[in-house]
Amino acid sequence: MPTCETCGNDYDKAFQVTLNDSTHNFDSFECAIQALAPTCPHCGTHVVGHGVEKDGTIFCCAHCAKQEGVTQLRDRA
Repeated sequence: MPTCETCGNDYDKAFQVTLNDSTHNFDSFECAIQALAPTCPHCGTHVVGHGVEKDGTIFCCAHCAKQEGVTQLRDRA
């Protein structure tokens, strides 16, 4: 059985995620998010949705981006 790379669980329903030509094994979406989702540099939350991005930095929302000095981003157009 594949072993989850986040928690080490052997699980018969594990799945693989390929990201940037690397394949990862997980037993849950929670573990996949923990390992692969970008982290907001301001608040530390994992960005599961679209988030907002400036110069390659992904923030969870425009508020956090603004707190880091990025003022051009908006949550809504």
